[in-house]
Amino acid sequence: MEEIFAKFVSQKISKTRWRPVPPGSLQPAETFATGSWDNEENSVSLWCIGDFGNLSTDGGFEGDHQLLCDIKHHGDVMDLQFLDQERIVAASSTGCVSVFLHHPNNQTLSVSQEWVGAHYHIGPGSPSYRSAPCTGIVCNSPEIVTVGEDGRINLFRVDYKEAVRTIDNADSSTLHAVTFLRTPEILTVNSIGQLKIWDFRQQGSEPSQILSLTGDRVPLHCVDRHPNQQHVVATGGQDGMLSIWDVRQGSMPVSLLKAHEAEMWEVHFHPSNPDHLFTCSEDGSLWHWDASTDVPEKSSLFHQGGRNSTLLAHPSSNQLNVNQSLISSWLSTDPAKDRIEITSLLPNRTLSVNSLDVLGSCLLCGTDAEAIYVSRQLFS
Repeated sequence: MEEIFAKFVSQKISKTRWRPVPPGSLQPAETFATGSWDNEENSVSLWCIGDFGNLSTDGGFEGDHQLLCDIKHHGDVMDLQFLDQERIVAASSTGCVSVFLHHPNNQTLSVSQEWVGAHYHIGPGSPSYRSAPCTGIVCNSPEIVTVGEDGRINLFRVDYKEAVRTIDNADSSTLHAVTFLRTPEILTVNSIGQLKIWDFRQQGSEPSQILSLTGDRVPLHCVDRHPNQQHVVATGGQDGMLSIWDVRQGSMPVSLLKAHEAEMWEVHFHPSNPDHLFTCSEDGSLWHWDASTDVPEKSSLFHQGGRNSTLLAHPSSNQLNVNQSLISSWLSTDPAKDRIEITSLLPNRTLSVNSLDVLGSCLLCGTDAEAIYVSRQLFS
């Protein structure tokens, strides 16, 4: 199993993100940002990977990640994304969206821009406006898209004081997460199990496409788009299931894979090796899913510190309609026949694993147990 190193940081970690490496750089990821939640004072922090040390009491390894700098954050950090090498965008439970600038010369963070009332509820009584949590952000510099509990979508541009575009009543339910499909198109997931595609080239407040889970309206909490094939999307939700979607094919998921025992908080395709996918959950687990086609005999076993148990994958009926010649292993693999190999990456179950990020051979996650875990040898 991959060695994974823990650092205890005395605050619940809600979000973890690697700083992107410069294009063309061969350097491994070494700097990451974290956001906290449910603490007396929350913060956005920047860390550098330090030396990895000794075996800790719970069987993991202690990592000496160095805190470079931090800055107070008003409200829980609901999402966190790097805009570029120097700037970090944070979403707050107060409805505020902040851009923080890193000053490497004196290792400080400062607020370079804020949109204070980005998300809010309008209702009867006084005050008629009250803040709504900003639940998700996605960045494509200089643009930032935000979604919230208020069902609102904002398109911001750095250095512009006001939103470039706002869809006020985009959704009657809570929007939980957002990702870009193509530059003018975004995809959102909501609390009633729907995926909606929005095209910013179109005026009006209607989505261009709606996909949904049939039956129970299970809230979806997270979404990620395949880095090479923009029509392939993975989602996770309240029931812990992993759903794979082809937005070109019908309105239902291509595959439904039985996964975690509680809410799935984040799902991420590996950015340069997308046959590998990573998920984390309220149940305290962090999983590595391997659907690569170069595995001669797919193992049907779920590996967890030497203990094995069979994983059952449930393809939806829509699976049969998919063109088997498609390149993506997530679409061409029939999970019932070619069992996807899953590895549990944490040595012991802990409290909720709220966030993860992966870059190159480096993996990062943050937990309610006030720990940050880092692995630098994912594929060794």
